[in-house]
Amino acid sequence: MILDGKYVSDLIRARVKNEVSAIEDKITLMVILVGNDPASQVYVASKERACKRAGIASITKVLDENVSQKELIQLIKEANNDNTIHGILLQLPLPKHLNEHEVINHILPEKDVDGLTNINQGKLFAGQKTIIPCTPKGVMTILNHYHLEVAGKNAVVIGRSILVGKPMAMLLLHENATVTMAHSRTKNLKEITKKADIIVSAVGKPNFITADMVKPEAVVIDVGINRVQGKIVGDVDYKEVEEIAGYITPVPGGVGPMTIASLLENVLECYKLVNRA
Repeated sequence: MILDGKYVSDLIRARVKNEVSAIEDKITLMVILVGNDPASQVYVASKERACKRAGIASITKVLDENVSQKELIQLIKEANNDNTIHGILLQLPLPKHLNEHEVINHILPEKDVDGLTNINQGKLFAGQKTIIPCTPKGVMTILNHYHLEVAGKNAVVIGRSILVGKPMAMLLLHENATVTMAHSRTKNLKEITKKADIIVSAVGKPNFITADMVKPEAVVIDVGINRVQGKIVGDVDYKEVEEIAGYITPVPGGVGPMTIASLLENVLECYKLVNRA
């Protein structure tokens, strides 16, 4: 069965739009883009369009790729202190001369729509209510929408980034899955994935997950977005694996739309947190 992220994301977008329309304030997201990376520009444009359709205002600050760390942090501090800005999104990756970790942690946790500050990541680790990174949040929403049981299942998360892999593992663990984290140095990966009831792949390698790595009726979540000969493909060899898996997300149309929908949810959540502060 195909897990239709586009359909589920449309439901979320409609709900967020209805909630935003009932709020008198103008909810505003600031997006910071450093440099002119084509992929980042595409992502930022898609986020802007999604915000506009949901009734959320977005301001995009485009900075020169040679901007200093001090200048970037100063912009974030100004946005932190601006009560008309309710969420801050720093488009990643940053140019190599900038320290991503340090810059991210200058964002106020209550304005951190990506859930990447130490405070929000720490709360997630501790099982406390917090802003959850958009992609893992979207994955959990898909699993919940299709009533796919997580508790007691063997789950394998491939990839260990703070953006996807680590928070994904935590969310599955909080739902009582038995979680294995795998990565580029994992040995005998096929033996591990073959036992998994749920596979979440976020390695960024096209067709990395093949049919012989998946057990029958497994749930396969493909987070990968890879460009191959002008086409977008995932980490999963979709045609082969679809024949074996019980449930699978397509690329495009699976996790991607859910990430954007989760961002809209997070902007709304940040607005509520900022107004409570």
